[in-house]
Amino acid sequence: MAKIKHPDEIAFAGDYNLAHIDLFNHKGEALDLKNIVQELNIYESIYKNALTGSIVVADANNFIGKMDIQGLERLSFKLETPGVHTKELSIDASMETGEPFHVYKISDRKQLNQNLTLYTLHFASREFMRNLRTKVSQAYSGTLDSAVMSIFQDKNYLDSRKHLYYEPTGNNDKIVIPNLRPFDAINMIAKKALPQKSHGVGYYFYETTKGFHFKSWENMCSSNGVSPRRPKQTFYYMPMKMNDPDIEDKIGHQYKSVESYRFINNFHDVAANTALGTYGHRVITHNMFDKTYNESDYNYHTQFGSSIHADHENNYTDQGKHAVVDSVVDYDNLTNVSDYPESRVSLQSSTKFLHDDDVGMYGIDAFLDGSTTAQRVSQKNQVVHGTTLKLLVKGQSYIQVGDVIEFNLRPQDTNKELINVKDHRFAGKYIVTKIRHKVSNSEYKMVLECAKDSSFSSLASGTVKWTTKKQRGMIVTTYTDQELDVNE
Repeated sequence: MAKIKHPDEIAFAGDYNLAHIDLFNHKGEALDLKNIVQELNIYESIYKNALTGSIVVADANNFIGKMDIQGLERLSFKLETPGVHTKELSIDASMETGEPFHVYKISDRKQLNQNLTLYTLHFASREFMRNLRTKVSQAYSGTLDSAVMSIFQDKNYLDSRKHLYYEPTGNNDKIVIPNLRPFDAINMIAKKALPQKSHGVGYYFYETTKGFHFKSWENMCSSNGVSPRRPKQTFYYMPMKMNDPDIEDKIGHQYKSVESYRFINNFHDVAANTALGTYGHRVITHNMFDKTYNESDYNYHTQFGSSIHADHENNYTDQGKHAVVDSVVDYDNLTNVSDYPESRVSLQSSTKFLHDDDVGMYGIDAFLDGSTTAQRVSQKNQVVHGTTLKLLVKGQSYIQVGDVIEFNLRPQDTNKELINVKDHRFAGKYIVTKIRHKVSNSEYKMVLECAKDSSFSSLASGTVKWTTKKQRGMIVTTYTDQELDVNE
């Protein structure tokens, strides 16, 4: 691995501190794998509840046999960007100050030659394994975040000693967990959670290299549901020879530079988002208590400004930053993509007094269950099926999923001298949704997957009117007296 003269000095962008990678077997015996590890990977995602990873080992001394490695081992290490020493900014899985990972599988073992064996050790956080071994069968009442904290710390369930960063919920409810794994129980609660200080619906429960998080998308985009969060890092894709007044040195330039990028998908897939109910969605709610039903329609363009988005400016002022404009889409010249609530129709049951309280499935007025579900589905789709960007950058141990980053993408046809011009649609703020920390013998890199649910600048509505004067086609029966002769 890389050798650093002083732990606070950065020799080059992608430099790192990694003193050891200790493997402890079930007998308590320890082995430092640092010199035989070919690659170390750590994966984190807002869509997954726990950290996972892998190390590729080139073994010339049969350590796998001598240590009797079988998938019950612990992996201890501490990865830092030079100059970073606090636990909140490093990746600390050490025995002394952190929480070691649990090895759970060995794969891809192969003999490269007579004296060298290559294999991969797969590891995960302790809570990942704990989740597989326990079940939750309990009722909870009060705020939903209190139920999550109870499951998280209960010695019979996750029994976690790590930090939990949570956003207080604004709804109370009684919840019965029917013999579910702890992660499944928390995910069930997350679907019903409503933020205390913003208007979103639904939470994410995920683990980063700094701890666990239970929060809404709006909380990732803003602080306290009001002010926008500052980007953890600003990235840009531009040639090294170009001058940027914000870059003070070459190493700083390289840390902010993007080696490569690509858009995995974006909001242009109007067909998929229409079918998924991102723009228009009708939820029919059947109340089992009083045998009534209610229809609630969601309209993306009408309700976009009621929640906070990635390119958040201040309070609810992002109304014009729709990812898709409200231009007309059909011959009537009146309707846009959001004006078709039957694009997706859902049926859900609800009831009052399920636990003797006059509330519905979200712990609020049962009449609002349908509109709340439609909003939750649309907001999730805006993230998962919105604009997704993948970046390859130099490793920076202080970045974690859920952070805000800024990508100053320049339009391709922009004058090279105009360095401050940004792409009006795809530049701007993104939320980091996935990270692959990749450490090799030479350097530390990160693959970032980022998402945004809005455009960088406001998009004006279109003015095109689709013609209505075109003559309708004829309706012709195939039962005719004679076939049309093509030679005539």
